[in-house]
Amino acid sequence: MNIIDSILSEAPSLAAIRRDLHAHPELSFEERRTSDVVAARLAEWGIPVHRGLGRTGVVGILRHGSSTRAVGLRADMDALPIQEINRFSHASRHEGRMHACGHDGHTAMLLAAAQHLARTRCFDGTVYLIFQPAEEGGGGAREMMRDGLFEQFPMDAVFGMHNWPGAPVGRFAVSAGPVMASANEFRITIRGKGSHAALPHNGVDPVPIACEMVQAFQTIITRNRRPLDPGVISVTMIHAGEATNVVPESCELQGTVRTFSTELLDLVERRMRQVAEHVSAAHEASCTFEFTRSYPPTVNSPAEAELARQVMTSIVGPENVDTQEPTMGAEDFAFMLQAKPGAYCFISNGDGEHRASGHGEGPCALHNPSYDFNDELIPLGATYWVKLAEAWLAPQVRG
Repeated sequence: MNIIDSILSEAPSLAAIRRDLHAHPELSFEERRTSDVVAARLAEWGIPVHRGLGRTGVVGILRHGSSTRAVGLRADMDALPIQEINRFSHASRHEGRMHACGHDGHTAMLLAAAQHLARTRCFDGTVYLIFQPAEEGGGGAREMMRDGLFEQFPMDAVFGMHNWPGAPVGRFAVSAGPVMASANEFRITIRGKGSHAALPHNGVDPVPIACEMVQAFQTIITRNRRPLDPGVISVTMIHAGEATNVVPESCELQGTVRTFSTELLDLVERRMRQVAEHVSAAHEASCTFEFTRSYPPTVNSPAEAELARQVMTSIVGPENVDTQEPTMGAEDFAFMLQAKPGAYCFISNGDGEHRASGHGEGPCALHNPSYDFNDELIPLGATYWVKLAEAWLAPQVRG
């Protein structure tokens, strides 16, 4: 691997920062200590800092040369409401909070890149270092944009990266097009008529209506959409009743919808509403249908995905740069990619053998209470960030 030597020499100090962040996790929009750590390090390296976008976001500004071109590099900072079961020394010190998705590592990789870029400045233009809050359901990317991220810091493209457990360290994955799905939630309340369970004919039972509805939703996926356009409808909660001898007045369904295209999402929402309303009416019940669009699909632009692939290839070789298999997981970096060209890639986190003694019995999987970020990724990921910024802002040949 072609890792930058000076980044490699600083790796232990950046790993210490990462482990400190892991021990002090903060949930969405509460990343005050994390933001303080980030801002202090950037200032120490002579990088101007802007704070407060998206409440707790941090933007570092690195300028060099005369070009007006600019690129954004983004890392997320928030933790998850998960009780960590690891017992190593840097395990979470806060009950019910944990860096179970590696955002501590994402922050450390971008800090390592910032340190090197501040020293060398081998680029012509501006690098914006975006440390974003609230990726885990809070839509921190959207909130930073609402607070003027791209107006205050105009950039030509923006890039993101996420660790991916399971594949060996030293591999990347990137592709053009959709790479992560939209995330959407629904809540349906069916209102029937309660009765004694021994006399069901005196009421309108919402439970079998709900069962029919759940079954019918799956025909949207199997019979209404194009077979080549992936989508998922998952009913994950059904709540009804409080006694075994009472037909309840109502039944509530909740769940998620995932798609890679807005067109399919429009179809699914429209058909789910029709199914819910008409199945209820067929049984002389009524319903309320709520559908919330949380995150759009994450769609990489072709030119930026190709540049990312070329940079990765220069670091680890073409045999270690994989085609990015789309996942039904969601990512709020999608909001940034709706506004700017860019690419979101994966960096392999290994199989979990890097974890220190005292880790939990579970797998080193994302959103798992036994997870831990692999510190070997810090110099590799930082090298990618540096070379990507330098490639994007390479001095232009003027004839």
